Amino acid sequence: MILVTGGTGLVGSHLLLRLLESETPLKATYRTLDNLEKVKKVFAYYTQNSVERFSKIQWVQTDLNDIVGLETAFENVTHVYHCAALISFDPRDYDALHKTNVEGTANIVNFCIAKNVEKLCYVSSVATICKSSFKELATEEDEWNDYHANVYALSKRAAEMEVWRGAQEDLSVVILNPGIIVGPGYWSTGSGTLFSISAANKNYFPPGGTGFVGVNDVVKLMIALMHSKITNERYIAVSEHYTYESILQKIAHYMGKTGPKRKLKFWQLELLRLLDGLRCFFTNKKRKLTRHSIYSLKNPTNYSNQKIRTALGFDFEPIDETLAFCSRQFLKEHP
Repeated sequence: MILVTGGTGLVGSHLLLRLLESETPLKATYRTLDNLEKVKKVFAYYTQNSVERFSKIQWVQTDLNDIVGLETAFENVTHVYHCAALISFDPRDYDALHKTNVEGTANIVNFCIAKNVEKLCYVSSVATICKSSFKELATEEDEWNDYHANVYALSKRAAEMEVWRGAQEDLSVVILNPGIIVGPGYWSTGSGTLFSISAANKNYFPPGGTGFVGVNDVVKLMIALMHSKITNERYIAVSEHYTYESILQKIAHYMGKTGPKRKLKFWQLELLRLLDGLRCFFTNKKRKLTRHSIYSLKNPTNYSNQKIRTALGFDFEPIDETLAFCSRQFLKEHP
């Protein structure tokens, strides 16, 4: 039996749909009933019998720090895809990020060891990949440096250390480090905000850029790694690199919009960061712009995907295809 943590997220929902193509029994964790509706919506993007497929999943309501709930989730499980995580770049969320991403991953690893799970696949992030100053492309072998790391990256790096601890205790593990994951359905978080911004015809775009990867490629890689004999390795999953200007222009094109024309200058970003700090101080809402995020815009990193392509003989799908598909789904839901 397979267990997927974070089954209601972008990666988790797409992973479940792909895993349902086999006859292996499936379990998935969720936190609230509302989140299950998101999975049904994602399934409906790709198949007409979405309700039937959804009914084949054994859902367990729990979270990463609910030991009793995890005990139930791990019954008769042989393979685990650990997708659940808290995503925030607000420094005030450091404790919450550590609790979920680090302590929660430690719990998953502990249960995998205790239950003799055959293999664990952990979805991390390229946020834990640091480029050596003399190299053009960052690779899995570059030494970690937390000097400019944001709180999310710090928590994911510490979570990876928990996974490697499991490897030292004879747990077979693989780690995937995806770039910005592009996929449909989650329009208010992550890459989904790019589609919301494009639909609103915003005139400004941020400087810099990064590596992008389609959610279906991420899922294919996870399954391929789990089915392979590969163990105790980590892999960057990036299909293509784009500036934020070009990615927003592409989405705007598919939506029939004009696209942004003006690049935000760094002094404007610094001013916006200060205003964002005041907004959060008075409203207690999450930070949208921090020193670390401005640094990453000033110093964009390109990532090498050679290791995963060589290991699996994998060819990534063009990001354009994913952007076009997501744009169509967004417009159907927001006519």
